[in-house]
Amino acid sequence: MPFANYKLPQGMITAEQKAEIVHKTTDLFASYFGEGVRPYTMVLVEEVTDGGFGRADEVFDLAAMKRMQSGSS
Repeated sequence: MPFANYKLPQGMITAEQKAEIVHKTTDLFASYFGEGVRPYTMVLVEEVTDGGFGRADEVFDLAAMKRMQSGSS
């Protein structure tokens, strides 16, 4: 059973974007392994509490993610 687990800061994406991640990930697995895996594909989109994880020895939060998206430091 193919399985994908995405972890994103809480509030970063909408419910529609989560659904898109599920659909596109399922399509990706089916393109690699064949349509037979589609009914068995599991995609988990988890929202991590803001500030709940780190990157490069710094707490990574929603503000940092938005700065990265905008291209500013």
